[in-house]
Parts: sequence; C-alpha cells; structure tokens
Amino acid sequence: MIALVVRRVSFLFVVIWTASTITFFVPRLSERNPIRERFAELARTGGFSPADLEAIIDSFSKQFGLDKPLFQQYLDYIWSVVRLDFGFSLNSYPATVTGLIAQSLPWTIGLLLVTTIISFVIGNLFGAIAAWPRAPAWSRNFALPFVLFMGVPPVLMGVLLVFFLGFQLQWLPLGGAYSIGIVPEWTLTFALDMLRHQVLPALALILGTIGLWVLTMRGMGITIQGEDYVNFAEHKGLSGFRIFRDYYLRNALLPQVTALALALGTVITSAIIVEAIFSLPGVGLLLINAIRANDFPVIYGIVLFITISVAVLMTLLEFLYPILDPRIRAQ
Repeated sequence: MIALVVRRVSFLFVVIWTASTITFFVPRLSERNPIRERFAELARTGGFSPADLEAIIDSFSKQFGLDKPLFQQYLDYIWSVVRLDFGFSLNSYPATVTGLIAQSLPWTIGLLLVTTIISFVIGNLFGAIAAWPRAPAWSRNFALPFVLFMGVPPVLMGVLLVFFLGFQLQWLPLGGAYSIGIVPEWTLTFALDMLRHQVLPALALILGTIGLWVLTMRGMGITIQGEDYVNFAEHKGLSGFRIFRDYYLRNALLPQVTALALALGTVITSAIIVEAIFSLPGVGLLLINAIRANDFPVIYGIVLFITISVAVLMTLLEFLYPILDPRIRAQ
C-alpha cells in the first residue's frame, strides 16, 4: 500500500509539473505581449500619453518578471506554482490571481459537489434498478426520461431551463447568486434565497449528466447478473434486497468510480460554463470576465488550477478504490 501511494503521488507531481510547463511555454510561443495589449486597450479609453504608456508597461513587465531571461522566468514560475502563487491580475491589480480564485471557489465547490453527488447516486441507483430482474416494471421504466435528457448538454439544458422555468413560468430566478437588495449574512432568509437561485444551475448539471450514469450502471448490472457470486447468493436463499445491495449494486458500482474519475474534467468544465450562464460568482464567471478583459494571468491561473484540481481528485478517487474493493487491498 505504501508503494502504491508513493507511485501515485509521484505521478501526480509529474502531471502537475507537465501541466505547469505547458501552461508556461504555450502562451510564449506567440509574439503577443499581454501587458502591452491590456494597457494599449486602456490607453484608447483613458487617454494615456505614449510616454506614460511605455513607462507603465515597463513597470508592470518588471513586476511580472518579464524582463528576466526565459529560463529564469520558468524557474520563478515553477516556484510560484509550488507556493500556489499565480501572480497578479492585470484587470484587478494589485489583487492576486490566487485571491480572486479563493473568493470564487466556494460557489463553484458548492454547486459542483452537490450536483455531482446527486447525479452519481441517483443515476447509479436508477440504473441498477432498471437492470434488476426482480424490480417492478414501473420502477425499471422510471429512469427513461433521464436517459432522454442525456442528449442535451448541460449548457443547452441551462438555457432551456432559464427560458421555460425562469422566463416563461417565472418560477425561479433567471440568474445571480442571490436577490438584489439582500445583504449576504448568516441568516435563514439569505440561505433560502441563495438556495432558490442555485436550483436552475443545479438542475442543468444534474439533468445533463444523470442519464450517463443510468446507462452505464444498467450495462454493468446486466453483466453482473450472470456472475457466479450472484447465483450463489440466490441459491443460499438470501433476501432480494440483500442480494441487490451486497452482491449486485456494490460490485456494479466499482467501475462507476473509475468512470467518475475520468468524467471529472468534463463535469468541472460544464459547471464553469453553467456558472457563467447563470451569472454565479464562481470560477466560471471569473474566467469569462478575464477573457473579456484580456486578463491573461487570471486565465492561465484558472486553467492551471483546474488542471491541478482534476489531477488531485483523480488521485484521491484512486486511493478510494481499494477501500471499495477488498481484492485490491489483498493484492
């Protein structure tokens, strides 16, 4: 087990180093200077004189370390990644990229964590019931609508929900984290208002992903039905619920954990885009605003942060797998 942990952690560091190196060198293949482009855009609206503009660009280039040799910039960049310091924001200077991400991260984690758990649990449960031969016919067909929703991406699902439930029926708010005029505070009124604003983005992510878990779990359930341990449990006279829980669902769930690790990148990307659609103050809206403002340090910082987060989560899920499957612990 110790050797397994060392190998996986070492591979995690290799992935983070590779992602950091790519994020550093790819933007530098272009001749575009992000600082010059950003302040040239401000000069067109702010009336900077050419001399002042060049002085500002030189000052910020020194601040961001762009006046150093490329190799020295790379070493400084790798050391900053180790310290989780992604530099300063051009658009919100002197705010740091890490500080901006930290302010937006709770909204993203709350939305992503809740929707992922709900879609994974409900999707796998409905998929297992749909393949269980002893389940009633009505329960096996209950998962059909979720499979139909699988063809609609979460982004398009969010647009449809906004139009029908928010605009046409006016059941739920169109966007935002909370209503205008409400002060964020630790009160029940604010909590209920905030949860009401999270319903549409959460539904967009859940309805857009739950069908995948239903289909894959149904396929795994059909495969497991003919296994010897399931037949042995039936011949022992165990109850249907115990066979379903301990022999059928538990073994069919193991490959789904691997599928969850592989789907984390897509899930996180969808959550970021859905956040931007509903104007939630999460990492997605921060990324969209940075793209609009040509705030390149924030863009690179968010991309690298997402890459590191996905790599860490996949490693944690890989450590979780031996806990679910005792055979791996024995090996």
